Amino acid sequence: MTPNGSLRIAVIAPLRYPIAEPHAGGLESSIWHQVRLLRDRGHEVVLCAVAGSDYMDASPAEFTMPPVRWENPAEANDVDYPAGYAEVAVPALERALDWITENADRFDLVDNHCLHAQPLERVGSLGVPMVTTLHTPTLPQLVDAVDPGRDGQSAFVSVSRYTADQWQPAGIDSIVIPNGVDTDRWPRGTGGTDLVWFGRIVPEKGPHLAIEAARRAGRRLVIAGRVGDIDYAERYLWPHLGDDVEYVGALEQPDLAALVGRSACALVTPVWQEPFGLVIAEALSTGTPVVSFATGGIPEVVAGALGTRLVAPGDLDGFARSIDELIAETDGDPGMRDRIRAGANARFSLHRRITDLEALYRELASRPQGARAQASGVPQASGVPA
Repeated sequence: MTPNGSLRIAVIAPLRYPIAEPHAGGLESSIWHQVRLLRDRGHEVVLCAVAGSDYMDASPAEFTMPPVRWENPAEANDVDYPAGYAEVAVPALERALDWITENADRFDLVDNHCLHAQPLERVGSLGVPMVTTLHTPTLPQLVDAVDPGRDGQSAFVSVSRYTADQWQPAGIDSIVIPNGVDTDRWPRGTGGTDLVWFGRIVPEKGPHLAIEAARRAGRRLVIAGRVGDIDYAERYLWPHLGDDVEYVGALEQPDLAALVGRSACALVTPVWQEPFGLVIAEALSTGTPVVSFATGGIPEVVAGALGTRLVAPGDLDGFARSIDELIAETDGDPGMRDRIRAGANARFSLHRRITDLEALYRELASRPQGARAQASGVPQASGVPA
């Protein structure tokens, strides 16, 4: 740690999209805000991320990772990678990890969000302790990379109890520190008449179900977000646009917050086991109520929060009824949106999350790190980074 007690942190981001606005998804948004706030609180943070990311001013050249480039844009998606990408990305990440090893005395810890095995394979040889955040359901390649004998040099954080419970049977215990929202950047909105759906436009997020639910409720829907699966959008989204369904693209965060804040209700329609559901916290922070499918970690995140309704997955009639009921309840109470926002402030504070992370960072950084003095060897890694 520095003489003033601030921490020196290397953050490793996922190797797919830049950590920049407009955010590619909730994961990228979480990392962007976490780096920003850690820096605001006086910590020295360097970011290892895809070219085009923000907050790379203090990063060595080795920390700039190659972006995903598709020769045919129509093939772009959030699951696969272009041919030859692994042959470029894997060595690039290895070079960054080598740089950390060679400069271990410049860091107190590594904050790993990579979703790929390489950083975990290097725990014990980096010479720096590592915190790995579990943002997703269990990934076999990460499980296989964990060495129980290095427990003293690493720690795991889960974004929800649901996520922690998914990883625990695989032998990975984690501390639950829920995702947070900088509610200053998601101000209280005025409300309105339109519904809103925002997020990655991919099959697992189910925006096509939001369209159907909105139409059953007889209300206009505005959709915002990056298209992560072009084939899905062409089949299930574009044909349904019209006077009652508008797509506004991927918005910068202030514009997105304004859109959500002037909406009557936010719709959350995942068809997979959502680990957290950051869009719920963001919408509630603007005072906008939320109807969501009860799947994955969402019931835990909502847990009776004011201004929310949970519906069984696939129950579109129930979803439509809940939209009407929640809007009527909100519109009928002039103070409702203020109380919804106050509840979100209390439950989802990013400042509280960062405070909890700081405590974990300091505890881990204070442990004896024998590997700092004897780090050697670079294990070979394989596979495609996430």
